[in-house]
Amino acid sequence: MAPTLYMIDPSPPARAVMMTAKAINLDLNLKEVDFFNEEHLKPPYLKMNPQHTIPTLVDDDGFTIWDSHAIMIYLVSKYAKDDSLYPTDLKKRALIDQRLHFESGVVFAYLRRIARPIVLGGQTFIEPKNKEGVIDSYGFLDAFLEGRDWVAGDSVSVADFSLLSSVGTLARVIPVDETKFPRVVAWLNRCQKLPEYEVNKTGEKAMADFLLSKLE
Repeated sequence: MAPTLYMIDPSPPARAVMMTAKAINLDLNLKEVDFFNEEHLKPPYLKMNPQHTIPTLVDDDGFTIWDSHAIMIYLVSKYAKDDSLYPTDLKKRALIDQRLHFESGVVFAYLRRIARPIVLGGQTFIEPKNKEGVIDSYGFLDAFLEGRDWVAGDSVSVADFSLLSSVGTLARVIPVDETKFPRVVAWLNRCQKLPEYEVNKTGEKAMADFLLSKLE
């Protein structure tokens, strides 16, 4: 039986997990959460995940885990045929971990600060400080990419899937200035050519289009 992923397509963390699963040829049983009817706040979901975050993974033996980074690492560690997406080499892994923490603590944090008041509060603008923070994060990412094609080395890792899910969405709302951040633009273009991008692009566009439709 395939692991079950409770998800919504626009969710960047869910898309990061889906890209990882595709990369390791793992079929997932996808269950769409009825977010706007607050299914994630109802007792059955809270029993699985008291933090009521999306996505949540339930493996075929009942093991349950949430947080996209934890899910991606778990799936690669259990199901991948090799360790290329999350190497056992300590230094390579540490670099990937740093990028994952950057995604959650900086990039996705800004995306959430922008999206939450628009989606749930009816806000029609982006706070200037949040826009500035996103642009700063593009600068950090551009620096990470100096001398390499992928965010944590010479090959694709779970860090690329994680950052792509957030940066790809943000870049549609707050465009990346190619003159300032050429490496980010080149990286996004490379990511869009990956086969895994197929499970990301629809949700990426849907989330960005929704946000843009609410802005004045």
